[in-house]
Amino acid sequence: MRLGLYIFASLTLTAIIGAFVYTINPNHYIVDIMGVNLNLPVAVWAIVPMVFLLVFTIIHMSYYGMKGYFKLKKWQRDASTLNDALYWSLLHEPKEQKYAIEEIASSAVLLKKSAVEAKDNVEGLSPRLAKVVNIIHKINNGEYVDLREHKLRNVLSEGNPILIRNRLNRLHNDEKFVEEVMQSSNDTFSKEVQAEALAIFAKRENFTKAKKYIERFDAKNFIVMLKRLEEEEELELTTDVLDSFVEAVKLGCRDFVEIANITKKVFSPVENLSRFKHYQQENPKAQNAYLYLLFEYELLDEVSAYLEEHEHSDFIKFRALYDLKRENMSYNLDDLVDTNSIC
Repeated sequence: MRLGLYIFASLTLTAIIGAFVYTINPNHYIVDIMGVNLNLPVAVWAIVPMVFLLVFTIIHMSYYGMKGYFKLKKWQRDASTLNDALYWSLLHEPKEQKYAIEEIASSAVLLKKSAVEAKDNVEGLSPRLAKVVNIIHKINNGEYVDLREHKLRNVLSEGNPILIRNRLNRLHNDEKFVEEVMQSSNDTFSKEVQAEALAIFAKRENFTKAKKYIERFDAKNFIVMLKRLEEEEELELTTDVLDSFVEAVKLGCRDFVEIANITKKVFSPVENLSRFKHYQQENPKAQNAYLYLLFEYELLDEVSAYLEEHEHSDFIKFRALYDLKRENMSYNLDDLVDTNSIC
């Protein structure tokens, strides 16, 4: 029962009893209390205990009502704090939270070290949680979401997986963003975003444009561009551009062989041999590729001279092929050696 209703009902009952007693006995009765004579109607003396009971009941109810009120406020504050903790955990940015009620704190403390994954949209969530779950769901489905519009961009750290996934989505939907990432400094975007931007760039652009970002290239994506020459002609690859990439990109033995296998179809034998002769002088990892080209162009005298310059234990496969060639046997390099196993 509400306190106001209880007081009204109690006072009404007290008045009814007082009036009933007065109709029965309207006389007065004197009571001596510590030398003080109180001369009150009998009806008043009849309701005095009820009044005292009412007063102490109100005090009792007020005390426990206030106690319950403050406990309810603690629950409400902790519910709000828990909602906030879930919000940050959904965003993969868990934060330290303080709880007033031990029963909640003992479990909710886990959220400060956890990232919550929502597999699908959830009904019955607060508007704030429902909004962020919907945003994450869109991002996970490959959609790009402008986080600035939702005031989330500045609260997500650079290593946040949601931010990274969203940027990866943008790379596949916004060509300008690919070049923005390519132009940025190394600490502007995460490594995953930079790697994906480079992979997309290598599949789309020509060598003239790629040369502007040569410091970002690795062997894998450089060769991806070269392989496009098998189907595309207008990639603007020149010997100077090739030299620049070979000098800037860290290449291994297999990389040089793969490059030679592609460039033999692009450049003349003279140009190609000139390039690889220079490369093998600067980088021993290009030696196998140079020998490969010598055999491809049937330049056995140059092969003999080159093999004599090196130890007998070097280039065993090439020496075996050279011996067969010298015996006038019509073996090709591909008959004995897979280009992928030359190195």
